[in-house]
Amino acid sequence: MKLVNKITEIANRAECLYDETQLSVALDRMADAITKKMRDENPVMLCVMVGALIPMGHLLTRLHFPLTVDYVHATRYQGATRGGDLHWLVEPRHSLKDRTVLIVDDIMDGGLTLSAIIDYCNQMGAKKVYSAVLVDKKRKREAGVEFEPDFVGVQTEDRFLFGYGLDYEEYLRNAPGVFAVSDEDL
Repeated sequence: MKLVNKITEIANRAECLYDETQLSVALDRMADAITKKMRDENPVMLCVMVGALIPMGHLLTRLHFPLTVDYVHATRYQGATRGGDLHWLVEPRHSLKDRTVLIVDDIMDGGLTLSAIIDYCNQMGAKKVYSAVLVDKKRKREAGVEFEPDFVGVQTEDRFLFGYGLDYEEYLRNAPGVFAVSDEDL
């Protein structure tokens, strides 16, 4: 019960940066841009589990053209608050060869995870690879990360975030917005 109380206190002290209404507007804008770029591409949309589950679900209901849905599970965090080595847990089931791929992730932080997934898609023979993130942190990217996401919902300063798929120690993904953890909880 102590852990649940701790998580509740962290959530209560957090600052809401984007509420559900603001995120809905951002997702509408993303979906419009994705539709303009991909409506004739028959893309494979790859959800990066677990964080992109919520943004992906909201995006899918806004995209009204033929597409295939799949997922990958690659993580550097594994419940921690700092990233480590990349771990591949699940690769896509569908062939990416000669397909346009849209990778949907919750956040662009340092960029190493998304960069590795883009490289993987290219190695599997994807025709084109695009990336979409709900949150783009304004920060220096990790060494070797030479791209920015193609589609972005919202931007934030470099703070520890949770909600709408983003987690705090595997909790708070279900928070109804994007929240910044209070400095006292870091």
